[in-house]
Amino acid sequence: MNLEPETIPISALQHWAYCPRQYALIYMEQVFEENLFTLRGRALHQRVDDPGFEVREGLRIERALPLFCDRLGLVGKADAVEFLPDGTPYPVEYKQGFRNKRSDIAACDDVQLAAQILCLEEMFGRVVPEGALYYASSRRRRIVMMDEALREKLEEVSTQIREAQLLASLPPPRKDAVRCHACSLKNVCQPETLNNEAEYRAILTRLFSTED
Repeated sequence: MNLEPETIPISALQHWAYCPRQYALIYMEQVFEENLFTLRGRALHQRVDDPGFEVREGLRIERALPLFCDRLGLVGKADAVEFLPDGTPYPVEYKQGFRNKRSDIAACDDVQLAAQILCLEEMFGRVVPEGALYYASSRRRRIVMMDEALREKLEEVSTQIREAQLLASLPPPRKDAVRCHACSLKNVCQPETLNNEAEYRAILTRLFSTED
């Protein structure tokens, strides 16, 4: 995760949209811990992260396809890209997911998929109107249209991350019970006890101090 400041990992967009503090802990403080949700997600991606291709029902499917977008400085890879008969790429992002995911939380996944679409548009020089999120828990796809609102949201999140990279500032806790419950970094973040960034920085300094 030691990336150049101008580079934004596609996965980081989902982390920021979910919780800016989660993004900061992972990508700025290099802190990460596992929980049941992350372990399930890791196991799922181990099945789709091997590069390769197959032809199924007339569609060529590329797996673990490297992605980039020079304009926004995005880098990453797609779990799967299906190439339609006319050559249009169709990204499919795999998520473990859970039932009744709140709409604003589901929208965080949309931002990550939108970044993949933007990369594919730049790489292949054609409009990609939609993609899909595949949720393993329900074995269903959710179609995501790449409309103007989603493009604007992607630009907004990218700008916010770039500002955070430059300022090296740590956002305050969101204190969202649903998001915090699913977050593997809850014990590090301690959202229920942190009231402001100054207090957070003081606790982080004590936690990660190299002094005896």
